[in-house]
Amino acid sequence: MRLIITALVAVVLTACTATPDNRQSATEANADQRYEKLADSIWTGMKNLTPGNTGDDRGKLTDMSPAAVAMRAERQRVWLQQLNEVETAALSEQNQINHAMLSYRLKNNVDSDRYLEYLQPLNAEGGFHSYLAFTARNANLRTAEDYSFYLDKLAAIPAYMRQQTDWLRTGLEQGYSQPKAAMAGFEESILAFIVQDPKESVFYQPLSTKPEHIDDDTWLTLQNRAVTIIDNEILPAYQAFFDYMVREYLPGSRDTIGASELPNGDEYYQNRIKHFTTTDYTAEEIHEIGVAEVKRIRNDMAEVIEKTGFVGSFDAFLDFLREDERFYAETPEELLKEAAFIAKKMDGELPKFFKKMPRQPYGIAPVPAEIAPKYTTGRYAGSSRDDRAGFYWVNTYALDRRPLYQLEALTLHEAVPGHHLQIALARELEGLPEYRRSTYISAFGEGWGLYAEHLGTEAGFYQDPYSDFGRLSYEMWRAARLVVDTGMHAMGWSRERAIEFMASNTALSMHNVTTEIDRYITWPGQALSYKLGEIVIKRLRAEAEQALGADFDIREFHDVVLGNGSIPLDVLEQQVRDWIDSQVQEAKA
Repeated sequence: MRLIITALVAVVLTACTATPDNRQSATEANADQRYEKLADSIWTGMKNLTPGNTGDDRGKLTDMSPAAVAMRAERQRVWLQQLNEVETAALSEQNQINHAMLSYRLKNNVDSDRYLEYLQPLNAEGGFHSYLAFTARNANLRTAEDYSFYLDKLAAIPAYMRQQTDWLRTGLEQGYSQPKAAMAGFEESILAFIVQDPKESVFYQPLSTKPEHIDDDTWLTLQNRAVTIIDNEILPAYQAFFDYMVREYLPGSRDTIGASELPNGDEYYQNRIKHFTTTDYTAEEIHEIGVAEVKRIRNDMAEVIEKTGFVGSFDAFLDFLREDERFYAETPEELLKEAAFIAKKMDGELPKFFKKMPRQPYGIAPVPAEIAPKYTTGRYAGSSRDDRAGFYWVNTYALDRRPLYQLEALTLHEAVPGHHLQIALARELEGLPEYRRSTYISAFGEGWGLYAEHLGTEAGFYQDPYSDFGRLSYEMWRAARLVVDTGMHAMGWSRERAIEFMASNTALSMHNVTTEIDRYITWPGQALSYKLGEIVIKRLRAEAEQALGADFDIREFHDVVLGNGSIPLDVLEQQVRDWIDSQVQEAKA
């Protein structure tokens, strides 16, 4: 504090001999320098809390011992307090955004500790045991030393899994567990890692192809060590975790489903709403927005059904879509090829809507087999490395539940102009700190993804009425989330009621419906971000079109929306409205 006061005195003395403009500029520069020094220090500290990809840390996993968890929590509380003491009004516009982004990220970490989320290190889609597979998939291995560090990390897996299992036990004792109904079949995601031959393990895959620059003897030594670690340590660890889940955790999990049923549950759910949506909406307000959106979209759906010539009720039409074989691929390759065609078609339309294209390419791949059964229908898996592309994952498990009429909307959301375009461009922003470029705000990113689906109507997609119905069904899916997520977590809805509501309003297969509902149950609040974010982006575009008339340029608008990366919705609104005002003033000049 003494240093801060001394710095402020120096600023005041300097200002006495400066002009008003120079005095303001010097004060702002000084405030920016202090903030940037603090932010850089905090970010470095945050990265040091978990193992990285450089130095000796390459061979470690995150220490989940009680002492380590408590240490990380205390350090992050101190850092957040330091950020809260910054006078943000004195910062430049970009540093105000930087401050908001770093605070957002750090606050979520602090809140996660405060609400004891580490007692539930898994959800319906997977958990720490399945996320460990990314250690293998994302490994950047070039030298023999790299491989050696990778094997050190594999050797650390059993201890890490024991620590996480201990937290699950503590959670059960204290009333923190995932709901029993939503976790049915979870044990299958563990069995996928238990193989007879160690060389068939996902953890062995980086050792399956020898680099030319590593000699044969060294490579054989590395391979043999990998087999030993997997066979003697990793496979027994996964078997022990499987036994614990089947014998203790799943039978002992809670029978309720809502976050409100957890200790401090109502407060926790409101906190998750704030985090995922970056708004101050209450659960009740979001529920009402969802009800209104469902009603509007149902009317649009009725119009599209009429275009198909189908005769029958809405429910009968949904049954027809779910059962008719014409709407489903026969092989995984067919589904992947259709997704690739749609993505490439959209690639050709991008220059009409965007001034900037990302340098990083993207590929299309199936969802990894070990997580596919309980995984969502598709997802974008980005990469922060220069030597790897981003990937649009398509779930090829249970093809009779992956309708082709929804594939256009899914592809535009996950690949381009959705997540890949937005995330890859954000990572290429120049002059921004690393924490700004790497932070993902769900309301912005998922809101953009849903907006990207709708943008396909302007890019020549959804010409087939069934595909257009698929688009509307996806929009309805996101609107229905507002209803079922708040219904289950704040209003006492049962899982069955949520499933029935989703099934009766969307064309999702029943497998997808139940998978999604279980996802919302075990990930409170996240599902709210999509529709609320899209509503804001659409509203801002309407404001721009009305204010600018014939001068409205869709490419310029998208440049402004994406120009600051993933940001809170209130920051986005301010940025777009400032741009609108500047465009209006230019037109008058």
